[in-house]
Amino acid sequence: MKNEKSNQEIQQQPEEHQQIEQESSDQKPIDSQDDTLSVASQKSSYVDYEEILRQQELVPIRPLGRGAFGIVYEAYVQEYGIVAVKIVQKEKFDIRELEAAKIINNEVYYCPFIMDHKQQRPNKYYQILIEEYSNMNTLNLFAKQPQITLPSYILRALMKQILEGMRIFHKTGLVHRDIKCDNILLHCPPGTGLVYAKISDFGFAKKEDLQHEQTYAKGTLPYMSPENFRKSALITQKVDIYALGITFYYIVVHKYPVNQPTFELQQKKMDKIQSIKKPLEIKDDIQWNLLSQMLETTRPR
Repeated sequence: MKNEKSNQEIQQQPEEHQQIEQESSDQKPIDSQDDTLSVASQKSSYVDYEEILRQQELVPIRPLGRGAFGIVYEAYVQEYGIVAVKIVQKEKFDIRELEAAKIINNEVYYCPFIMDHKQQRPNKYYQILIEEYSNMNTLNLFAKQPQITLPSYILRALMKQILEGMRIFHKTGLVHRDIKCDNILLHCPPGTGLVYAKISDFGFAKKEDLQHEQTYAKGTLPYMSPENFRKSALITQKVDIYALGITFYYIVVHKYPVNQPTFELQQKKMDKIQSIKKPLEIKDDIQWNLLSQMLETTRPR
């Protein structure tokens, strides 16, 4: 998508629960197996992440984001140039993130709409992941600014890129399980004027399993499909399509169709809703036809 220019200039490549709290206005992903640190223990431990980076022959530039178990830095490395480096406590790191990245790297040569995992670096206490750097924001750039109304051609272009990235991701047999605005990054290669949307953060990803039902919930509440709230359900790639539908809905409407503060309340609300109604903010019937199909779910009888 060229800034303030036509949709024709967007490059399209062929073929790629514990209850939760809200962190300020951001939605926090849930994991019923999560074991979080106390606030006191987090504050009592200081980690010099920049020194960790230097020991790995990486030049720290600036922190991009921080969580309970680690941090993401913008850094420079001679082999790749500017990169994003994720540093996570080993005991809190979900190996599935690395496994998913390896699957994608092995089965997909390159897709501009999926974040590229470049390398893992060894460290005694931390997992260090070197990933492609995105120099803009996430889709929240649009979703959390109701004064911004995206032109239809830009919205269509974004949707086309993200759906293509999701198609390629699913082609590997993976289910992402945490698709949301925060996990779709935007990148403008310097000098091109083009913007690419990139699916990122594979920490909840796993191979689709059509034989075994889920034993605990994963995801971020407003984006979770009805089957995620059942005690026993097969979690298929359809949950990602539903989450993408909510993502696109949020970009246009600037609010979620259902957004309750706890798992139980969200579950009750979802149980009462047979379908998501077309909001007044969406004027395009073709666009709503696509979204309504993405938001269709199989509900228990």
